[in-house]
This record gives sequence, structure tokens and C-alpha cells, in this order.
Amino acid sequence: MVSVPEADVLTTAKGGSPGLLARERTIAGPRFNRWLVPPAALAIHLSIGMAYGFSVFWLPMTKLITEADPAACAKLGFLAQLFATDCNWTVPAVNHIFETFIAMLGISAAIWGAWLEHAGPRKAGFIAALCWGGGLVIGGIGVSMHQLWLVYLGAGVLGGIGQGLGYISPVSTLIKWFPDRRGLATGFAIMGYGGGAMIGAPIAVALMQKFTTNGVPGVSSTLICMGLLYVVAMSAGAFGFRVPPSGWRPLGWTPPAESANKLITHRHVHLRNAWKTPQFWLIWTVLCVNVTAGIGVLSMASPMFQDVFGGKLLGLDSAVELSAAQKAAIAASAAGLVGLISLFNSLGRIFWASTSDFIGRKTTYFIFFALGIALYCSLPTLGHMGLAGAFVIAVCIILSMYGGGFSTVPAYLSDIFGTQMVGAIHGRLLTAWSVAGIVGPFLIAAVREAQLNAGVAKNLVYDRTLYILAVLLLVGMICNLLVKPVKESALMTDEDLDRERSLQHEASNVSTHAQDAARGGFGVVGMIAWAAVGIPFLIGVWIAITKAAALF
Repeated sequence: MVSVPEADVLTTAKGGSPGLLARERTIAGPRFNRWLVPPAALAIHLSIGMAYGFSVFWLPMTKLITEADPAACAKLGFLAQLFATDCNWTVPAVNHIFETFIAMLGISAAIWGAWLEHAGPRKAGFIAALCWGGGLVIGGIGVSMHQLWLVYLGAGVLGGIGQGLGYISPVSTLIKWFPDRRGLATGFAIMGYGGGAMIGAPIAVALMQKFTTNGVPGVSSTLICMGLLYVVAMSAGAFGFRVPPSGWRPLGWTPPAESANKLITHRHVHLRNAWKTPQFWLIWTVLCVNVTAGIGVLSMASPMFQDVFGGKLLGLDSAVELSAAQKAAIAASAAGLVGLISLFNSLGRIFWASTSDFIGRKTTYFIFFALGIALYCSLPTLGHMGLAGAFVIAVCIILSMYGGGFSTVPAYLSDIFGTQMVGAIHGRLLTAWSVAGIVGPFLIAAVREAQLNAGVAKNLVYDRTLYILAVLLLVGMICNLLVKPVKESALMTDEDLDRERSLQHEASNVSTHAQDAARGGFGVVGMIAWAAVGIPFLIGVWIAITKAAALF
């Protein structure tokens, strides 16, 4: 496995010429077409997006030891389970893997964001492939050895580093290729993260069934196979990246006048200054609150739907005792809701990010919070009235805005801080996701448990939680309204910009070939590239729609 610092040797070939992964080797030539960059980004994000589908492994991972002693194993705590080889793991012991790689995503993006800007998207994407795919392989080996600590180290820690590098590697590049449609560009890539589970989860389920032996689920072989698959897919995406030469612009496009939108800067802020500004922390809070609220609904959507509506979904009175078949039908409906919100989580990313190109990022986030508050407060009432259809629509809109928050924030950052170091700044901002990914589920579980212990009925325990989330959204709305242009003192000087461009191996002034670069046609290569990511994504959409059909 190649660590981030050690990978620098891959960028220098014999004689001192740039190596295969060097940023200089990725500068676009005249025949390149900028629409080849989004499928490269999608190849990476669709791969790491399997993070959202990891829940398919939790239950099978608790059934790996067929001759375990239930009485003896029941006494094992989490730390003991990390090293035990003769007891099955519990669901709580394994599902912290998700929290681990989400935490590592934010941490690694923050640590290596500045390095990524200098190294370029090809090197960062390739290392992300080795870390995410290699982490799954190591996790699969850990499962085969029944060593939970190794699963955490591989899938959780190393995989989380791959998540972080893979998530931010396309951002700066896409924004520079699409200065005319920043939201659309980042929406394409980050849509892939939301849709990765729609593709990966069905594949994982099918592979586990195929590799099941003597009643033991094939988790180990599945993780290894998927890890190798993701190494190939992400490497293909990494080597498909190109960066525009300094000064490149789309044909016929000119930057808007500085007076057109005061929030869009025409200069740049260095990473070392960006995170010290109030604007950074206001947007950090905006993202953290939006993610916390969205995770709250995402994590409890299925049980909430079943608890709130119960037999009403089958036209029965809520007081009627349900049979096993009726409970199974209700569970199938809840699974349909999960499939539907996965679809809205993904498609909302491209919809809202594209919309922000026309109405502005600040207005887009205002809609997220204003509409979100109304919807969160309406859910308890819709539940009490038994309006399942309206309830489902509200949840789907909420999850579309959850996804839209992720895809709109890179463009928001580029508006406020400029494009030169937006990838590194985005990396620092993703620590908000790490915090929300840990705090959000803990907050939801704690409030629910406290109410159950207080004797609150199951169909009512979610009301207070939803109102708390609505208050959080109000905090986010206030922070968003407070975002203003950065002060002149925070902006880079011309000398700072020249120094930064030299570290990125860019010319200090506009390249003489800038207006001739990347003017090639879409062609057969473009169709193949888009088909390679588009067909699997559409298959995932079809599977999600098929699951959602159980609701109707």
C-alpha cells in the first residue's frame, strides 16, 4: 500500500521528468473535451459512495461463527469483541465502522487537502483507489480471520482515508473546468456519492449469497471482490482526469462583472487564511446542521415509518394485533421508503446544485432551511393524521435537500474564497460532516431512548426529535444569512497567487495555449466514458424504483 507522502516518488521519472501521476502530465491538450471530466469524477464517487450501503453487511457479520456459545459470548463488551475469534460480533459492535470511515473522511480531507491541490487529481484519485479498495480487501481478510480490529483498521481507517481523498479530489478540477456552471459540475460528481449505494448494495447482497458456504455468509469474499473492483474503477477515473491550463475559459464565456453578485469573489483566499475567517465557520455550521438534521431522518426513516403508521398502511386500525405476514408487509413498505429516499438523496444533489447556478448558493441554502423547518414540523402532524403519502413526499424532499447541501457547498466555497484552493478549503470544511456523522445519530438515539424510558408511546417518540431538528435548522438559517463577502485583507496578493500556482506547476500568467486547449469534440470516447458510469447508475436507479414500488 502506498502512503500519501511516499507516493511522491511516483511523480518523478528517470532523468527528473514528470512521472505518470504528476500534475504536469494531466494538463489538457487541444483535443480534450471538458465533458470527459465529470464521468472520471463519477467513477470515483460512485465507488466510495458504497459507504451509504454498508449496512447490508451488518447482519451477515453477526452470523459468521456457527458454533458460538451464546451464554459466554453475551458477556463480551466491544473491546473484547475486537479480538475474540470464537464469538459472533453484535450489530452495535460492527456498525461503528460506518462512523469510523465518515470521521476519517473529514480528518483525511482536512489534513491532505492542501497537498492534493499541489499533487493534482490524478495522484490523489489513484491513492484514494488504493486506500478505499485496499481497505476493503484488508477488511475482508479481517473477516476471514474473525479479527474485528483488522476490519476497523482496513475498512474503517484506511478506507476512510480513501473516502476523504476520493471525495475532494475532483472538486477543484471540476470547478475550474466549469466556471460557468460550478454547481452543475460539482453536482455531477457528488451525485455519485449519493448513488453509490444504489449500485454497490445490490452487488454486495448478490455476492454474499453466491459466496455463502455451509450457512456462513460470504462477507469476506464479497469485501475482497468489491475492494478489487473499486481499485480498478477508481483508478480508471483517476487516470481520466485532466486539468485546464492557467487562464482557460469555455468558448464564448466571460466572467460576470464584479458588481453582478457581491458574494462571488474574482480573487482568491489562501487556505491558511480561509479557515480563520468568520465566513468559513458560518458555512461550516451551515453544512454541519444540514447534515445532522438529514442524518436524523435518514437513520430513523424506516423504523419511524413502521412505528408511526403500523397497521394503517394495510388499512387496519392501529390497535389491531398484527400477524407475522402483516408485519412483513409493513417492513417491505418501509424498505420501499428507504429505496425511494436513496434515490432522492442522489438526484437531489444534481438538482439543487444545478439550481444554485441560477438562484445563488445563499438563496439555495435559505430554501433548504426554510422549507426544511416547515417539513420537519409537519411530519408529526402528518403521522397523527395517518397521511402516509404526504409523509413519504415530505421525507423525500428532506432527503433531496440533505444531498443538495453536500453538492452545493463546494460551489458556495468557490464563490466566497475563489477557485485556486477550493479543494483544500472544502477538505477542511468536511470536518463538519465528521462531527455531524457522529453527533447526529447519537443525538437521535439518545432522545428516542429517553422518551421510551419515560413511557412515551412508540408512535409518538419521534415528535420531539423532529422539533429539535427543526430548531437546529433555524440555527443554520441564521448562520447562512450572516455570510458576507470576505474582507480585502484575507485575499491573496499577486505574489501569493504566483507562489501558489508555481507549487501547482501552473504558469504565473495566462498560458499562451490556454484558449486553444480542450476544444476537442465529445466523440466515441465521451460516449464510452459516460456509458461506463451512466449505465450502472441507471441500473441502480431502476433497483431503487423497484424497491419503492412496495409503497404503492
